[in-house]
Order: sequence, then structure tokens, then C-alpha cells
Amino acid sequence: MTLSSMVVSRDWQEVSVLECILGSLHMDVTVEGDPQRALTRLTRSKVDALIVDCDLNGSPQFLHELQRADRRAPTAPLVIMGRSDCANRLDATGALFAFEKPVSVEEAVHTLSAARNLILGGRLRYHRAGLEVPVSVNCKGRRQAAAHLVNLSQGGMQIHTDANVEAAKSLQVSFTLPGARSLLKAQAEVAWRDQRGNLGIRFVKIPPRQQRTLQLWLAQQYFAN
Repeated sequence: MTLSSMVVSRDWQEVSVLECILGSLHMDVTVEGDPQRALTRLTRSKVDALIVDCDLNGSPQFLHELQRADRRAPTAPLVIMGRSDCANRLDATGALFAFEKPVSVEEAVHTLSAARNLILGGRLRYHRAGLEVPVSVNCKGRRQAAAHLVNLSQGGMQIHTDANVEAAKSLQVSFTLPGARSLLKAQAEVAWRDQRGNLGIRFVKIPPRQQRTLQLWLAQQYFAN
């Protein structure tokens, strides 16, 4: 899975080190030496991670602009670098990570790997996989309802059923993932429904081992695409 990054710097020696590290992490790199041009590019296209050189002329204003809600998507981790006192600027800049120049390869690999894991964690959390398998819906005091899975995420699923599932009551949903050895069961609730028999189901409680099975299966589907 290739992600995108932008490095805002004119320190070409440090940029070359970062390009090698980011490439090894399967992240495409765009380098921009002018903060204003970088800001313009960010308003036109999104990147997964942004690395800003605090020693670059114009970087304080650039970092200030990034904190405006209409400028930067909150899902893109910001990494700052500088020659001294860089880590102390995290709160002021809104950055999540920092490292000092000259760049230590070991430190940069650790920091950028953490940023990449954060990006992937966010994507996987909201990733929905299309899947057509039978689902059993159990509501206390009512007969088990048959349904079919439409899509699935870590937090819930969309199902289709002709049965009348009461939205106000807690449910238990059970289904088998392709390739899994056992049935996956979750306590759930209805988040939404429409007039065509489609229901949005929110997971309330899943046993930890089954939650891990679900996460791994969704990750496999995500990286297979």
C-alpha cells in the first residue's frame, strides 16, 4: 500500500535522507521548497503525511496556516524538523511528531514509521469491505432473523433483511468470515435503517479474540486491493 507525503524544505542534504527513508516505507514523496507554493498545493490535493522544516524561511506562517480548519485535513499527521528545540514546538505548531537536524536515520525511521502506522490505523478503522455472507440476527424475545451482509468494518456492518428488526432493542449478530475457523458473534444495536430492508448495525461489544480476528481479516482485504 503506497501512501503520499510532502516534504517542505530547501535543505537538500536532509531531503535526500528523508526521500530514502520514505521510499523504504512505501511512501511517495513530493518536495516543495517554497512554503506558499506548498500551501497552495495542499489546498488542491491531499497528502497522507506532511514534513515541514522549521528552519525554512516562511515556515512559521505556513505552520500557522495549517492549523486553520479549512486548510488541512485532520487525518494527515504533521512532522516537524529543525536544528534545535524542535520537540518543544509540538504544541505551538499542532505537529504530532518532531526530530532534529541533522537527521538521524534511526530516529527518522522510528518517527516516520510511527506516522505511517497512525495513517494506516485510521484508514483501517473506517475501511468497509463489501461481503455477501449470511448473518443471523437475534433479538431477545423474538425469533432469529435471517439477513445478508452488505459491507463490514471494525465498528459495524450494513445488512439487508426482510425481517422486522426492532431498532430500540439490543441485538446479537453472528456470521462467519471467509477463511475463519469459527463464528463471529457481537452484541450490537441498530444505527439506521431504510424502507428497503437495509440496516446499519453498530457493534457494542465483541470478545477481544474475535475483534482481533475481524481486524486482521479487514486488513488483509484492505492491502489486497
